[in-house]
Amino acid sequence: MDLLHRLFNLASSVADLHTTFFLFFPIWFHLRKDTALRLIWVAVIGDWLNLVLKWVLFGERPYWWVHETRFYGNDPVPALKQFPITCETGPGSKVYSRLHNLCLSFGFVTCSDLHYKVLQGTSINTSLCVRFLQMGLCAVMGLVLLIVCMSRVYMAAHFPHQVIAGILTGILVAEVVSQLKSIYSASLNYYILTTVFLTSFAVGFYLLLKAMGVDLLWTMERAQKWCVHPEWVHLDTAPFASLLRNMGTLAGLGLGLHSPLYTDTKKRGYAFRIGCITIALVLLYVLDGWTFSPDNHMTFYSLSFGKSTLAILISTTLVPWALYKVFAIQKEDKKS
Repeated sequence: MDLLHRLFNLASSVADLHTTFFLFFPIWFHLRKDTALRLIWVAVIGDWLNLVLKWVLFGERPYWWVHETRFYGNDPVPALKQFPITCETGPGSKVYSRLHNLCLSFGFVTCSDLHYKVLQGTSINTSLCVRFLQMGLCAVMGLVLLIVCMSRVYMAAHFPHQVIAGILTGILVAEVVSQLKSIYSASLNYYILTTVFLTSFAVGFYLLLKAMGVDLLWTMERAQKWCVHPEWVHLDTAPFASLLRNMGTLAGLGLGLHSPLYTDTKKRGYAFRIGCITIALVLLYVLDGWTFSPDNHMTFYSLSFGKSTLAILISTTLVPWALYKVFAIQKEDKKS
């Protein structure tokens, strides 16, 4: 049972958006830039849609629902085991599941890339090999998704129907957003306007519902009341923390791609790209250790925005620029 717990805990952690921004994106950006752009856009748009619709659906989470419902009457309430990642504070409705992260990163994106190579194949043998690789990759992804689904239910964070709905809508959003050609050549103004619009819409929608008497922070009270360990309730799982992180990521991508320091690593060799990936991952690991006090919510949200922006800038601009300068200096030294 302990092994099962570790497996499910690992699966939930890997499928989190945090892993997308701090691990998957730096790797994909320096190997296949278009794939990395799709990854960020699908993650941000999907999670934003998830946030907005969560406020309407009022989804429950198992770990507090069993204590609040009248379903069991006088019968004993099921004893659900809780874990450090169980006590998420947002509504439980997964209109757009975190599972899209894995779907896009290693499933739909890579499978579609391989499918393109099949169509462009120079021989039947090459096409067959790529097709088998595509089928094998998709089969592995299916198994991984199954484990992640089971982990979300096992951790008492979601009901089975929420996980299934999350997968279906996650696939739909990933497919729709991936088809938008504008995301591959978006200008800085496009990124800024999109960030401002998404943020303004979410905040405006929140204020509108609040003015109508809807308590959108009801889940915070439930989480604090029924989580067996108060220290497991973190502000970074709150809706606005998620919103500001995602908006910081999108803003950082726009600033990074259009910075005067930006260096397109596609024109560089694999040694340069691998160096960028390695250094970026190390710096992001260090940055990830930067935590903030949740005492002041506005400060916490602002710093979360800044941290997410910096994380993307490290991968897209700062590391490639610094490494390029180092190589340029070395070349000048050799010539002299």
